[in-house]
Amino acid sequence: MSGILAIISEYNPFHNGHLRHLTFSKQLTKADFSIAVISGNFVQRGDVSIIDKWTKAEMALHAGFDIVLELPTIYAISSAENFAEGAIKMLHSLGIVDYLSFGSELGEIEPLDDLATLLHKEPKELSALIHQHLKTGVSYPHARETALMQFLGENPIYKQALSHPNNILGIEYLKALKKYKSKIKPITIKREYSDHNSTTIKKGIASSTAIRHLLQKKKNIHTVVPFETYELLEKQIQDGKMIPHLAIFEKEIIYTLRRMTLPEIASLPDVSEGLENKIKLAANHCNHLTDLIQNIKSKRFTATRIQRILLYALLNISQKDMNIAKRTFPYIRVLGFNKHGKKIISAMAKQNPKTHIIISVKKFMDNNLDRHLTNLLSKDIFATNVYTLGYQNEPVANLDYTHKIIEI
Repeated sequence: MSGILAIISEYNPFHNGHLRHLTFSKQLTKADFSIAVISGNFVQRGDVSIIDKWTKAEMALHAGFDIVLELPTIYAISSAENFAEGAIKMLHSLGIVDYLSFGSELGEIEPLDDLATLLHKEPKELSALIHQHLKTGVSYPHARETALMQFLGENPIYKQALSHPNNILGIEYLKALKKYKSKIKPITIKREYSDHNSTTIKKGIASSTAIRHLLQKKKNIHTVVPFETYELLEKQIQDGKMIPHLAIFEKEIIYTLRRMTLPEIASLPDVSEGLENKIKLAANHCNHLTDLIQNIKSKRFTATRIQRILLYALLNISQKDMNIAKRTFPYIRVLGFNKHGKKIISAMAKQNPKTHIIISVKKFMDNNLDRHLTNLLSKDIFATNVYTLGYQNEPVANLDYTHKIIEI
C-alpha cells in the first residue's frame, strides 16, 4: 500500500478551509489514501470541542478522509510541542504514512524546517538565551521566540514564521519528525483568506473561531462549511449536544480546584513557581470562569496556559500522567472509516503487528497488559464522561464503550 497522506487537526468544526487543505494536499501528493488524526472532546488551546469526537470524525469522513484516528486527550490538550509529538508518534508507529500535510501562514516548508532543526539540536548558546529571557518573567513561547531572533539575527522570514500559531505548530511537527527519524515527508499548504483567530468571512472561508462565534450567536453558518458538516451541526444543536464554550463546566472546574489540596494543584502539568497558591486563592474567591482566569493569568502564565491547567484539573491529569505519556507510544484509536479505511487498518496491522489498534474499547481494556496504555485510554474515557455533562439532553456516561464506530 502506497500513497498515504495524513493530516492532524482539531476540526472544531470541519469547515471549507479544512476541505481546501485536504483537496490541495491530495493534489500535491497524489495520495491514494488519507488519514485524519483529530483531537477528541477537549482541544489544545485549553477549550472544549463544540461537538463530540464521533461527530467530528463523521464530518471528516464525508469530506473525503478514509479513516479518522483520535489523538489521546493527554496530548490533545497539551502544549504545541506535546500535541505535535503525540500525533507524530502515532503516525510514525504506523509505518505506512508517506506524507504529512499541515496548514501554515507562511506556506513554505524550508524556513519552518530550518527553525525545527535548530530547536531539535538546541545549541548551548540558544538554551542560554532562552533561560536569560525567562528570567525577565515572560512566557516560555515568548522567551523562545525572542531568543531565536537574537540567535538568528532579525531575519524577516524567520520572524514571520515565529509570529503565527499554525507556523509554530508546523515547526513542532517538523521537530518531532526529526526526533523520531521518521521517513514521513512533510508538506505545507498556505492558509488563505482567514487567519487562525480571525472572525471575518472571505470567499466562503472562515476560521473555526469565527464559526464557533457564529454558532454561539445562533447565526447561520451554511456558507462556510460543507453541506454534511452543516447538517451534522444542526442535528447536534437540535439534540442539545452542542457545547459552545468551556464556561459550561465552570462550576465543575471551580469545585474541583476548591476540593484539591495545594500539593495536588502543584502536581498538575504546567504549574510551577508557586502558581498553585494563586490558583487556590482565585478558586476560593471566584464563581465564574472568566474571573478565575483573569485572577490567575500574568505575563509569564498566559490565559491559554491557565485554561490548559484548568482542564488538567477537571480531567484528573497529573504531571506524572504527562511524563508517562511522553515516554509512551500511544495506541491507535479508530473513530471511523470507509471501505478504503478498512484497507488502511489491515495495512497498519500487517506493517507493525505490535501496534495497539483499538476498535473496541471494552476488548482493549479487558485484554491489554500495558498499564501505561490503560492509563492513557482511561483519561480519554473520563474526558468523554465529563464532556457529556455539558449536554442539555441525555448526559450519559461511558460512550467510549457504547458508541459505534462511524462507518461511511
